[in-house]
Amino acid sequence: MEAETFEQNLLEMRSPMRAFAYSLTRDRDDALDLVQETYYKALVNMDKFAEGTNLKAWLMTIMKNIFINNYRRNARRNTIVDTSDNNFLIDSLALSIPNTAETAFIQNDLTEAVRHLDDAYKKPFIMHYRGFKYEEIAAAMKLPLGTVKSRIFFARKQMIEFLDKKGFERN
Repeated sequence: MEAETFEQNLLEMRSPMRAFAYSLTRDRDDALDLVQETYYKALVNMDKFAEGTNLKAWLMTIMKNIFINNYRRNARRNTIVDTSDNNFLIDSLALSIPNTAETAFIQNDLTEAVRHLDDAYKKPFIMHYRGFKYEEIAAAMKLPLGTVKSRIFFARKQMIEFLDKKGFERN
């Protein structure tokens, strides 16, 4: 493919490239930097692009790889390694005893709220809490998917009302 045609095709991919970059970074400036770096890599490696290959997929793959490499680089950069012999502060956390009283109170209130749920809402809510997907709950209970979703929604609503009456503070 000629350089001019290749560059023109790159420019046509500007909008989907920005959207994909933003979905990866969730930051406008970082997304624009990622698009720019992707274009640079694409232009440098233009000779590796095979005619007939999906240009958009090729560019998205380059972008994804750049994003992953940058993420790994930043993760390594933010890792703190302590090689000193003064490990007593680091190890002191193992000696501390966590205060579980507040957690126990919260757990008791939540358990009581679940116990006060209507029976129609309790089972789908508990199954969802245990990690079942909506579709799995619907199949197990032989209910339509929408019914399962609404029952879980109303279970949450009932629990919030119950906890509000008890004076439970939400963040």
